[in-house]
Amino acid sequence: MIAENVKNLKERIANACLAASRTPDSVSLLAVTKTFGEGKIRDAIGAGIFDFGENYVQELTAKREKLRDEKIRWHFIGHLQSNKVKYIADWITMIHSVDNDGVASEIEKHGSRLGRTIKVLVEVNTSAEATKFGVRPAEAGGLLRRIAGHPHLEIQGLMTVGPFTDDADESRRSFRLLKKIFDEVNSAGILPRAMTHLSMGMSHDFPTAIAEGATIIRIGTAIFGARAASHVN
Repeated sequence: MIAENVKNLKERIANACLAASRTPDSVSLLAVTKTFGEGKIRDAIGAGIFDFGENYVQELTAKREKLRDEKIRWHFIGHLQSNKVKYIADWITMIHSVDNDGVASEIEKHGSRLGRTIKVLVEVNTSAEATKFGVRPAEAGGLLRRIAGHPHLEIQGLMTVGPFTDDADESRRSFRLLKKIFDEVNSAGILPRAMTHLSMGMSHDFPTAIAEGATIIRIGTAIFGARAASHVN
């Protein structure tokens, strides 16, 4: 089932890219494995996926331990507490959810300790929903300026969680706002190097995200099926 889901998903990604005059290799597929077990992850690997994202540090580290024999690039995509950075700093591929100075400083501290530059994205709350994390759009540039001086952080781009709606226009507004911030920051030259990634779009809205410039889409249920009840770290 998962192999068939991945095949269908890649076809949909290719079609969305074609409609947006983009090439399919301009969009990376990140499989979101929150609540899904080791067996399903191995099935996804068998279907050709090697980038996996988790929302909770405890769940992430447990799955990494069980899957050490697999060549997986692990991403952290949930809200990251400063005191949890130490558990993932030495091996995480990318942290998608930097949204305050404190967590950026903690990543820098552990990157310095390890002699490792850690790839990060800054999370922006583009939907203005109080239940979501992320820096406010008007404050994104300021945060980026402040953390740009951390030598062990490599700011690769921005991330957002779009609204949970079937209204494509509402999703589009959220994604366009992130792209606008992305373009403005790159044009201003406030970072050591231009950002390259926009992490946006999930199972219900990724075609819209691709149309608006997503380079990473985060897909869970379209690969693995319905998700069990969520839990906290």
